[in-house]
Amino acid sequence: MRISMDLELQDTPGQLIYVLTPVSDLGGNVMSVVHHHDKKTFRNTVPVSVIFDVEEHKLEELQKRLEKNGVTVVRIGKMRLRARTHILLIGHIIHTDLRHTIDEIDGTGFAEVQDLSLSMPAIDGPSSAVVTIMATGNEELKKAVEILKDIAQRKDLLVIVPIDESGISGGLSNAE
Repeated sequence: MRISMDLELQDTPGQLIYVLTPVSDLGGNVMSVVHHHDKKTFRNTVPVSVIFDVEEHKLEELQKRLEKNGVTVVRIGKMRLRARTHILLIGHIIHTDLRHTIDEIDGTGFAEVQDLSLSMPAIDGPSSAVVTIMATGNEELKKAVEILKDIAQRKDLLVIVPIDESGISGGLSNAE
């Protein structure tokens, strides 16, 4: 599971090792470290944000090890949805029950619509929407995009899917 943590470290050299070693020892994989050395908290500590993957059942042990090392854990966030794409829909989106479309994707349990930006120039004319879908992984994201393409075909909507680094195939999918 991907975890984001906001931490506070003492402002002395070598403190970051007290974060990275326990993550590594528990089989974690660090994805990002942002060390805000130029900012100080009211406790005169340095805020650090870390994003890493670790098995969820090891999270409590990790927190204990960090605190034993003198690291203050300010926030822990579990990032269940890790893969994202933006898809353009064109057609009579509102008239084809937009809620149903969102519910189909959200109901999968592995993907959800995170954002939707709709442009509707005329009440009876076609509209366009940029749909942001997030999923638990790249394979699940591909499945969610296929679900959206199937819905769009039934509702006579044009789907434009970008080509991106996650390997989702892009292009046009017409509902005809």
